[in-house]
Amino acid sequence: MSTIQKKPTKLPPWFKVKMPNGSNFKKLQNLVKNSSLHTVCEEAHCPNIGSCWEKGTATFMILGEICTRACAYCAVTSGKPNSVDRLEPFRLANAVKQLNLKYAVITSVNRDDLPDGGSSIFAECVIQVKKKMPDCKIEVLIPDFCGDLNAINTVLAANPDTINHNIETVERLFHRVRPKGNYLQSIELLGYVKTKDKNKITKSGMMVGLGETQLEIIQTMKALRSVDCDILTIGQYLQPSKKHIKLSKWYKPEEFKELENIALSLGFKHAFSGPLVRSSYHAGEQYESAISQIQ
Repeated sequence: MSTIQKKPTKLPPWFKVKMPNGSNFKKLQNLVKNSSLHTVCEEAHCPNIGSCWEKGTATFMILGEICTRACAYCAVTSGKPNSVDRLEPFRLANAVKQLNLKYAVITSVNRDDLPDGGSSIFAECVIQVKKKMPDCKIEVLIPDFCGDLNAINTVLAANPDTINHNIETVERLFHRVRPKGNYLQSIELLGYVKTKDKNKITKSGMMVGLGETQLEIIQTMKALRSVDCDILTIGQYLQPSKKHIKLSKWYKPEEFKELENIALSLGFKHAFSGPLVRSSYHAGEQYESAISQIQ
């Protein structure tokens, strides 16, 4: 598999998506707006927003829309966040109930300004959703909480069904892509979850097209498997603006399929790899596939 493509140009044909305009899309759009909620679908300019919202699924982004970090790949606004909205978990739970979701994904901006990194709000969101929708499975896509195990314990105590923390890229590029993060700390976070509950589904995701090699991708897969990570997603990096890290390569669909097969051969219970794949894309199906191999 080649690793370098000079001067990537316009989107390749396999990356084209339809503009969102369905009735369910508009319904969810209005619900999010009227509930004063945020979604990573909008904030991160996800290319799947049309297909996911039309199916009535969304990834809720809590703790505001302003992130305390400025990662080189991310479209979310960075700066000084607003104060914590303690009523957000209740509004989110009501939205999940109105949508009648069977699987909900909750993520957040980084809140390094908060003593607990926002972990208490994560936990309260899980608690309130479970109260409103006891049968709804919940995935939390958490930040690294600066390695604070107490914050991670707070989230775990609320008993979400899946703990997701994205590694995002290979070790060599990590500091450039996530300057305030730590590659080993992110790996260890996922490992810590398994030490607390070996049956808890853990998940991570990474982007390709940043200048990594196939060997480095495989090394990252092996690092995740060393802490028994269950699910891996791999998707194409898109450069949000000229100020973000440059795109190095468009991966072809067959290259994504090759990476998916390698991941499965390394023991991931589920691997999902493709140009449009994002961490929360078809998240419920990913969970069902992984949990079926544990039970």
